[in-house]
Amino acid sequence: MKVTLEELRAFLDEQFPQGAAFGSLQKLGDGWAEMKLAVDEEHLRPGGTVSGPAMMGLADVTVYAALLTRIGLVPLAVTTNLNISFLRKPVAHRPIWARAKMLKVGRTLGVGEVFVYSEGAEEPVAHSTMTYSIPPER
Repeated sequence: MKVTLEELRAFLDEQFPQGAAFGSLQKLGDGWAEMKLAVDEEHLRPGGTVSGPAMMGLADVTVYAALLTRIGLVPLAVTTNLNISFLRKPVAHRPIWARAKMLKVGRTLGVGEVFVYSEGAEEPVAHSTMTYSIPPER
């Protein structure tokens, strides 16, 4: 693993301060990460469900964190593709959390997947796969 939990938290605060709106980093390992988002009114859609953009943002930043455990603190690694399936309705006013793992990390691309859960539920509320572009080393 190329980065610790504390190093990655500090990096995200400095390089991606708007990322705090998408959740907080909870756990980290070699090629995986977990994040949590405290759901409040700004994340809800009519009908009392968590919005798709809130779940996508959480998923995206979680995969980014998982990728950085493998490539180090690279600010310009960017999402090039994101596919998400919404599987069931999340519980309103309960945190959602995501667990991402990298499926493959090469020289120029990283592919990961993430499951999003509603706190207290066993079944995932969303599943996403995404690809990140890794900038060339200088």
